[in-house]
Amino acid sequence: MDSTMLQVVIGGEAGQGLVTLGELLARCLVRSGYHIHVTQRYMSRIRGGHNTFSIRFGVEPADAPAEAIHVLVALDADTVHLHREEMVPDGGMIIIDESLSIGEVPCVRVPFKNLSEPRYENVVALGVAAALFKLDKSIVKEAVAAYFGNKDASVSEANQAAIDSAYTWAETSNAPALTPAPANAADGVRLMMNGNEALALGALAGGVKFCAFYPMSPATSILLNLAKHAEEMGLIVEQAEDEIAALNMAIGASFSGSRSMTATSGGGFALMTEGVSLAGMTEVPVVIVVAQRPGPATGLPTRTEQADLEFVLHAGHGEFPRAIFAPGSIEECFELMSRTFALAEASQGPVFLLTDQFLADSYRDVLPFKLNNVAVPQAPPQEEAAGYYQRYAITGSGVSPRRIPGAGPELVVADSDEHDEAGHITEDLALRAKMVEKRLRKSKILIDNIVPPEYSGEDAPELLLLNWGSLKGAVKEAANRMRAGGKSIGTLHFSQVWPLAPVQFLERLQGARRVVCVEGNASGQFSRLIRRETGFVVHRLISRYDGLPITPDYIMEELHHE
Repeated sequence: MDSTMLQVVIGGEAGQGLVTLGELLARCLVRSGYHIHVTQRYMSRIRGGHNTFSIRFGVEPADAPAEAIHVLVALDADTVHLHREEMVPDGGMIIIDESLSIGEVPCVRVPFKNLSEPRYENVVALGVAAALFKLDKSIVKEAVAAYFGNKDASVSEANQAAIDSAYTWAETSNAPALTPAPANAADGVRLMMNGNEALALGALAGGVKFCAFYPMSPATSILLNLAKHAEEMGLIVEQAEDEIAALNMAIGASFSGSRSMTATSGGGFALMTEGVSLAGMTEVPVVIVVAQRPGPATGLPTRTEQADLEFVLHAGHGEFPRAIFAPGSIEECFELMSRTFALAEASQGPVFLLTDQFLADSYRDVLPFKLNNVAVPQAPPQEEAAGYYQRYAITGSGVSPRRIPGAGPELVVADSDEHDEAGHITEDLALRAKMVEKRLRKSKILIDNIVPPEYSGEDAPELLLLNWGSLKGAVKEAANRMRAGGKSIGTLHFSQVWPLAPVQFLERLQGARRVVCVEGNASGQFSRLIRRETGFVVHRLISRYDGLPITPDYIMEELHHE
């Protein structure tokens, strides 16, 4: 089976070790010089339930998941029955334990039980797949040794023996080779990383010193990754009793001078909204990550969606400035997360980053991040005030001198009630109006620092695909396929969804003959926001809200039905 790009799906029940198998296979492919794109689908239960780990790989960058399966590694019989119809037209290949009964289905039957003890069967499956992909066995053995670390010597030896057995079996079986085009590692060392890992590294690069959270998928692994580096980076990671406490603790840490953040999903963010207003009123910089999943309520806790944009945009009572980023790649997760902290401090208020389960759990191969564009974190200036210090002094920019309590001679007063310039409660209604206007003037700082949308394609295309956040890769690949077919296509991707500067993109929308917005929600939240801010009406919405990610095939199928 020769192809420039293959899609491998590992399926089975939770608890069978398919994530371990998938991560190891993905690592081996990256180390062998291939590009990868991983999509994980799992049910919200500890054991049982059908889960999949999909790896799309090849010699060209893989920007999005695919629909068709070339190789299906079935750890149970249900996997074959559930995914057989998704195999490529020529049938693809199914790898399965010879002891499993699946009827007269063409497949490669592997004697797992003869090749190792049952506990190492997922390592045997790794070895079989790697051998059929013609991966160097030494790379696989090194990856397994590194993954499991300092395990008991007998366990390490058994893992290595399982790989040897798998390779020996594959070399003597009649199973066909599955090698795609030869790998090319000429661009140097690449890292394998998912969105949440990149967000954690971006936060560290941005100078985060305090993070409070309450566990909620798909955001939890951001905080767990931060906790891994807490000691070496001088970072405090605190698990709070609930999301209300988590945000309030982050606000308190920021008030005391630490760059602070929290991360949650929609249900947890619902509890944080009063704290969002507190940050707005007290003008305390804080970063809030919202990892979206389908709602309302508990919804589908382990699936993906883009339905919290309007919620985050309007969360918190009253009026105050905010910025909202929505990365579309692993690189953007790192870059945008690192800049949120400086922007929060510059505007003295909350800054948000929207991600989702698809991006959070998707592994990609990336080059090591460049740090030359990451601003070195600076402590708030603590020079003495000329006279009586006023925390909320009315200024032309709306930004007042920020002092850290205890770091200087000034008394720092803050209040969640409306207050005067010194921070004391006031009911002077004329002053109230001035303070509202002062806070809103900080919007200019956010507008001056907008990340402009990224345009690709010819000027005035026949079709313009508008998108935001994690859909960047799927839209890019769909557009490239259509261009290869001779169609005039443009793409406009937003990695910052608020505030918007129409001067940066309105001409692109008006110049296209037809504009289609692609979103992972039912109501077209971003297209509505575009209409509100510019008056431009998107011609059509392509949406998905069944919990699955939008793929290039999905986009092209929807366009085909026009």
